[in-house]
Amino acid sequence: MSAIFVVEDDQRIRSTVVRELSDRGHSVRAAGTAMDGLREVVEWAPDVVVLDLGLPDVGGNEFLKMLRAVSAVPVVVATARDDESEIVRMLDAGADDYIVKPYSVDHLEARVRAVLRRSNETALQPIIEVGELVIDESRRVATLRDKPLELSRKEFDLLAYLARRKGVVVARRELLAEVWRQPYGGGDKTVDVHVSWLRRKLGESAAEPGYLHTVRGVGLKLDEPEQ
Repeated sequence: MSAIFVVEDDQRIRSTVVRELSDRGHSVRAAGTAMDGLREVVEWAPDVVVLDLGLPDVGGNEFLKMLRAVSAVPVVVATARDDESEIVRMLDAGADDYIVKPYSVDHLEARVRAVLRRSNETALQPIIEVGELVIDESRRVATLRDKPLELSRKEFDLLAYLARRKGVVVARRELLAEVWRQPYGGGDKTVDVHVSWLRRKLGESAAEPGYLHTVRGVGLKLDEPEQ
Protein backbone atom coordinates (compact mmCIF):
# COMPACT_ATOMS: atom_id res chain seq x y z
CA MET A 1 0.00 0.00 0.00
CA SER A 2 1.06 3.59 -0.57
CA ALA A 3 1.61 6.77 1.42
CA ILE A 4 -0.71 9.35 -0.18
CA PHE A 5 -0.97 13.05 0.64
CA VAL A 6 -4.14 14.88 -0.41
CA VAL A 7 -4.18 18.66 -0.86
CA GLU A 8 -7.87 19.59 -1.15
CA ASP A 9 -9.71 22.60 0.28
CA ASP A 10 -13.22 21.09 0.12
CA GLN A 11 -13.62 19.43 3.52
CA ARG A 12 -16.29 17.01 2.32
CA ILE A 13 -14.18 15.77 -0.59
CA ARG A 14 -11.03 15.69 1.56
CA SER A 15 -12.68 13.63 4.31
CA THR A 16 -14.21 11.20 1.82
CA VAL A 17 -10.95 10.63 -0.04
CA VAL A 18 -8.94 10.19 3.16
CA ARG A 19 -11.48 7.77 4.64
CA GLU A 20 -11.92 5.62 1.54
CA LEU A 21 -8.21 5.43 0.68
CA SER A 22 -7.46 4.57 4.32
CA ASP A 23 -10.10 1.83 4.21
CA ARG A 24 -8.22 0.36 1.25
CA GLY A 25 -5.07 0.10 3.38
CA HIS A 26 -3.20 3.23 2.28
CA SER A 27 -1.50 5.60 4.69
CA VAL A 28 -3.21 8.93 4.02
CA ARG A 29 -2.69 12.48 5.26
CA ALA A 30 -4.30 15.67 4.02
CA ALA A 31 -4.26 19.46 4.14
CA GLY A 32 -6.74 22.13 3.09
CA THR A 33 -4.26 24.80 2.01
CA ALA A 34 -1.22 24.90 -0.25
CA MET A 35 1.26 26.08 2.36
CA ASP A 36 0.18 23.51 4.96
CA GLY A 37 0.34 20.87 2.27
CA LEU A 38 3.78 21.87 1.06
CA ARG A 39 5.22 21.82 4.57
CA GLU A 40 3.77 18.41 5.39
CA VAL A 41 4.73 16.86 2.05
CA VAL A 42 8.35 17.89 2.58
CA GLU A 43 8.35 16.55 6.13
CA TRP A 44 6.46 13.30 5.47
CA ALA A 45 7.81 12.43 1.99
CA PRO A 46 4.76 10.52 0.70
CA ASP A 47 4.79 8.22 -2.31
CA VAL A 48 2.32 10.40 -4.24
CA VAL A 49 0.45 13.70 -3.90
CA VAL A 50 -3.14 14.29 -5.00
CA LEU A 51 -3.47 18.01 -5.73
CA ASP A 52 -6.60 20.14 -6.08
CA LEU A 53 -6.06 23.31 -8.12
CA GLY A 54 -8.58 25.60 -6.44
CA LEU A 55 -6.78 26.23 -3.16
CA PRO A 56 -7.61 29.25 -0.95
CA ASP A 57 -4.11 30.61 -0.37
CA VAL A 58 -1.93 29.68 -3.35
CA GLY A 59 -3.08 28.37 -6.72
CA GLY A 60 -2.36 24.76 -7.57
CA ASN A 61 0.00 25.77 -10.37
CA GLU A 62 2.12 27.84 -7.98
CA PHE A 63 2.03 25.02 -5.42
CA LEU A 64 3.32 22.63 -8.06
CA LYS A 65 6.19 24.96 -8.96
CA MET A 66 7.20 25.23 -5.29
CA LEU A 67 6.91 21.48 -4.79
CA ARG A 68 8.98 20.69 -7.87
CA ALA A 69 11.76 22.92 -6.52
CA VAL A 70 12.19 20.58 -3.54
CA SER A 71 10.73 17.19 -4.50
CA ALA A 72 10.22 14.81 -7.41
CA VAL A 73 7.23 13.10 -5.72
CA PRO A 74 4.63 12.01 -8.32
CA VAL A 75 1.61 14.35 -8.46
CA VAL A 76 -1.91 13.56 -9.62
CA VAL A 77 -3.85 16.77 -10.25
CA ALA A 78 -7.53 16.56 -9.26
CA THR A 79 -9.43 19.33 -10.99
CA ALA A 80 -12.90 20.41 -12.03
CA ARG A 81 -11.30 22.12 -15.04
CA ASP A 82 -11.50 19.89 -18.10
CA ASP A 83 -10.05 22.42 -20.53
CA GLU A 84 -7.30 20.72 -22.56
CA SER A 85 -4.98 23.73 -22.49
CA GLU A 86 -5.16 23.85 -18.69
CA ILE A 87 -4.44 20.14 -18.41
CA VAL A 88 -1.45 20.43 -20.76
CA ARG A 89 -0.18 23.44 -18.78
CA MET A 90 -0.27 21.45 -15.53
CA LEU A 91 1.45 18.44 -17.07
CA ASP A 92 4.13 20.74 -18.47
CA ALA A 93 4.51 22.32 -15.03
CA GLY A 94 5.40 18.96 -13.50
CA ALA A 95 2.20 17.02 -12.83
CA ASP A 96 2.38 13.30 -13.63
CA ASP A 97 -1.31 12.73 -14.30
CA TYR A 98 -4.69 14.35 -13.83
CA ILE A 99 -8.22 13.36 -12.94
CA VAL A 100 -11.32 15.47 -13.56
CA LYS A 101 -13.91 16.05 -10.82
CA PRO A 102 -16.25 14.54 -9.92
CA TYR A 103 -14.31 11.27 -9.66
CA SER A 104 -14.72 8.03 -7.76
CA VAL A 105 -12.08 6.96 -5.27
CA ASP A 106 -11.69 3.75 -7.30
CA HIS A 107 -10.72 5.89 -10.30
CA LEU A 108 -8.35 7.99 -8.19
CA GLU A 109 -6.70 4.89 -6.73
CA ALA A 110 -6.16 3.50 -10.24
CA ARG A 111 -4.47 6.76 -11.29
CA VAL A 112 -2.26 6.60 -8.20
CA ARG A 113 -1.25 3.03 -9.01
CA ALA A 114 -0.43 4.05 -12.59
CA VAL A 115 1.85 6.97 -11.68
CA LEU A 116 3.63 4.90 -9.03
CA ARG A 117 4.14 2.09 -11.50
CA ARG A 118 5.67 4.49 -14.02
CA SER A 119 7.80 6.05 -11.29
CA ASN A 120 9.13 2.65 -10.20
CA GLU A 121 9.87 1.67 -13.79
CA THR A 122 11.82 4.88 -14.34
CA ALA A 123 13.86 4.32 -11.18
CA LEU A 124 15.02 0.97 -12.61
CA GLN A 125 16.03 2.39 -15.98
CA PRO A 126 19.72 2.23 -16.91
CA ILE A 127 21.63 5.19 -18.23
CA ILE A 128 20.89 5.71 -21.94
CA GLU A 129 23.65 6.77 -24.31
CA VAL A 130 23.00 7.97 -27.85
CA GLY A 131 26.22 9.25 -29.35
CA GLU A 132 27.46 12.00 -27.03
CA LEU A 133 24.01 12.38 -25.46
CA VAL A 134 23.70 10.71 -22.04
CA ILE A 135 20.39 10.41 -20.20
CA ASP A 136 20.17 9.27 -16.58
CA GLU A 137 16.46 8.70 -15.96
CA SER A 138 16.77 7.86 -12.29
CA ARG A 139 18.47 11.20 -11.58
CA ARG A 140 16.59 13.02 -14.36
CA VAL A 141 19.84 14.40 -15.75
CA ALA A 142 20.79 14.72 -19.42
CA THR A 143 24.20 15.77 -20.72
CA LEU A 144 25.53 16.48 -24.19
CA ARG A 145 29.29 16.25 -24.68
CA ASP A 146 29.60 16.12 -20.86
CA LYS A 147 27.70 19.39 -20.41
CA PRO A 148 24.33 19.32 -18.58
CA LEU A 149 21.23 20.26 -20.55
CA GLU A 150 18.80 22.65 -18.87
CA LEU A 151 15.53 20.88 -19.65
CA SER A 152 12.01 21.35 -18.38
CA ARG A 153 10.25 18.32 -16.94
CA LYS A 154 8.37 17.56 -20.16
CA GLU A 155 11.39 18.25 -22.35
CA PHE A 156 13.30 15.65 -20.34
CA ASP A 157 10.39 13.18 -20.51
CA LEU A 158 10.15 13.62 -24.29
CA LEU A 159 13.89 13.23 -24.80
CA ALA A 160 14.03 10.10 -22.61
CA TYR A 161 11.01 8.52 -24.31
CA LEU A 162 12.58 8.97 -27.75
CA ALA A 163 16.01 7.84 -26.50
CA ARG A 164 14.53 4.58 -25.17
CA ARG A 165 13.37 3.98 -28.75
CA LYS A 166 16.61 4.98 -30.45
CA GLY A 167 16.29 4.78 -34.23
CA VAL A 168 12.55 4.04 -34.12
CA VAL A 169 10.08 6.48 -35.66
CA VAL A 170 7.48 7.40 -33.02
CA ALA A 171 4.14 8.91 -34.04
CA ARG A 172 3.24 12.29 -32.56
CA ARG A 173 -0.04 10.90 -31.25
CA GLU A 174 1.92 8.24 -29.32
CA LEU A 175 4.11 10.94 -27.78
CA LEU A 176 1.04 12.96 -26.85
CA ALA A 177 -0.51 9.92 -25.19
CA GLU A 178 2.59 8.52 -23.45
CA VAL A 179 4.51 11.67 -22.50
CA TRP A 180 1.63 14.10 -21.93
CA ARG A 181 -0.99 11.47 -20.98
CA GLN A 182 -3.40 13.01 -23.47
CA PRO A 183 -5.85 10.89 -25.51
CA TYR A 184 -4.90 9.61 -28.94
CA GLY A 185 -6.18 11.92 -31.63
CA GLY A 186 -5.15 15.13 -29.86
CA GLY A 187 -3.39 17.96 -31.67
CA ASP A 188 0.30 17.92 -32.56
CA LYS A 189 1.09 21.51 -31.56
CA THR A 190 2.21 20.64 -28.02
CA VAL A 191 4.63 18.01 -29.31
CA ASP A 192 5.98 20.25 -32.07
CA VAL A 193 6.62 23.14 -29.69
CA HIS A 194 8.57 20.94 -27.27
CA VAL A 195 10.52 19.35 -30.12
CA SER A 196 11.48 22.84 -31.29
CA TRP A 197 12.68 23.75 -27.79
CA LEU A 198 14.64 20.48 -27.53
CA ARG A 199 16.32 21.06 -30.88
CA ARG A 200 17.44 24.50 -29.78
CA LYS A 201 18.98 23.08 -26.59
CA LEU A 202 20.67 20.29 -28.53
CA GLY A 203 22.18 22.89 -30.87
CA GLU A 204 20.33 21.80 -33.98
CA SER A 205 17.32 22.75 -36.11
CA ALA A 206 14.68 21.09 -38.29
CA ALA A 207 16.64 22.19 -41.36
CA GLU A 208 19.91 20.85 -39.94
CA PRO A 209 19.00 17.95 -37.62
CA GLY A 210 21.50 16.21 -35.40
CA TYR A 211 19.78 13.87 -32.96
CA LEU A 212 16.11 14.65 -33.66
CA HIS A 213 14.74 13.72 -37.06
CA THR A 214 11.28 14.36 -38.47
CA VAL A 215 9.88 11.70 -40.78
CA ARG A 216 7.22 13.59 -42.71
CA GLY A 217 3.74 12.18 -42.26
CA VAL A 218 4.96 9.52 -39.80
CA GLY A 219 6.57 11.00 -36.70
CA LEU A 220 9.89 11.60 -34.96
CA LYS A 221 12.97 9.60 -34.14
CA LEU A 222 16.09 10.17 -32.08
CA ASP A 223 19.33 8.70 -33.37
CA GLU A 224 23.06 9.32 -33.40
CA PRO A 225 24.10 12.20 -35.67
CA GLU A 226 25.51 11.24 -39.04
CA GLN A 227 29.25 11.54 -39.22
